[in-house]
Amino acid sequence: MTVTLSDGRSYPANLVGSDSITDLAVIKIAAAKLTPAKFGNSSNLEVGEDVIAVGHALGLKGGPTVSKGVVSALDRTIQTDAQKAMVDLIQTDASINPGNSGGPLANSRGEVIGINTAIINDSNGIGFAINIDDAHVVVDQILRSGYVMRGFLGITPFNVTDSIREQLNLPVADGVIIAGVVEGFPAGESGLQTEDVIVMLNKAAIENSGDLSKFLLNNPPGSNVEVSFYRNGELRKVELVLADKPD
Repeated sequence: MTVTLSDGRSYPANLVGSDSITDLAVIKIAAAKLTPAKFGNSSNLEVGEDVIAVGHALGLKGGPTVSKGVVSALDRTIQTDAQKAMVDLIQTDASINPGNSGGPLANSRGEVIGINTAIINDSNGIGFAINIDDAHVVVDQILRSGYVMRGFLGITPFNVTDSIREQLNLPVADGVIIAGVVEGFPAGESGLQTEDVIVMLNKAAIENSGDLSKFLLNNPPGSNVEVSFYRNGELRKVELVLADKPD
């Protein structure tokens, strides 16, 4: 792995740590006199604000590509598959192509406010970025320990769909259904079962697996959690302590 700077200098890079869920990584190079990027605050973003996406579009040789657009929407959720969703994303119409993933999304002041992460095919250039506040949480944990320490419930989550909602006669539109329980971990020990539908953890609404993942990112092993869930149409609650995720 090699990092090439804007002045043409190249350095071998070492991986400090990575996180497959957010597709973020931290690498290290032995270089002097580097100017760090300035960071903005995602909570200050407004729809319509100018943004600039930087990356290597299509993996072409040469310098980075820059495209301009606006913040089209905030707090977006995109479904990556039946079990996974990404939440609190920045939506932009700045052109984001294969190769741009991992590049910065900056505001008009040059402050990094997001990390380009996803594009929907055949969507006329609608792109998404992880907001910088969420990225900081992941990166800070990697810098401290080399990995991201998420709390672990001990379940296989699955997003509630229309068919699941009808089959279980759920009184709610969204949530995470438990497709499986890992023996010996908090969910099973507390009495949670397959087909239970989690709708809230502490005071945080859980509408999809992305909400669940973000909650576990911000609540490490050892955290006390009140789980609100539906079983047979009845709202119930249990308390548990999050565990470490097994290797």
